[in-house]
Amino acid sequence: MTLAADAEHRAGAHAGNAPPTPDRILRRTLRQHAAGVTVITVPGPAGFTATSFTSVSLDPALVSFCLGTTASTAEAVRRADRFAVHVLGAENTALARQFARSGIDRFDGVPWTAAEDGLPLLDGVPAWLTARPTLLRQIGDHLLVVGEVDDGGASGGDAPGSALVHHDGGFVTTRQLDRPGR
Repeated sequence: MTLAADAEHRAGAHAGNAPPTPDRILRRTLRQHAAGVTVITVPGPAGFTATSFTSVSLDPALVSFCLGTTASTAEAVRRADRFAVHVLGAENTALARQFARSGIDRFDGVPWTAAEDGLPLLDGVPAWLTARPTLLRQIGDHLLVVGEVDDGGASGGDAPGSALVHHDGGFVTTRQLDRPGR
């Protein structure tokens, strides 16, 4: 915290305004952090929209995501021998909204194919990968899942479309500002 921010923070506290709690600070800060939107699926079928997906390592090829321990899909994720990550594009906004809703059949009306082990692979997404969980750990109120990539694919080749991104509480798309070296 800067000296000016610290002084402002203290002045607000003395003026009768309670200082923000760490969870509120985190929420406010993360609203300004743009994150790619994915749908994670596991056999069942079960799935959910996630912005916590990230790469962990290239060698070995590891990825991770987090979900709330009380999420409706948490138990299915804990039991899964494999999961799929579907990277969404701007054209997949309705899919992101559907897999973010609770209390519905998230797969209703969604075209998908079952892998041999029953893992749902969604049709019409720009990129996807599958992985086998190597680590599941509860951290705070979330479950951290790390998996080793075993398959994947992408459409579009060298000309990808606009990515779907979550920012400031809503879905937005990306625009290429420049392409160094091209």
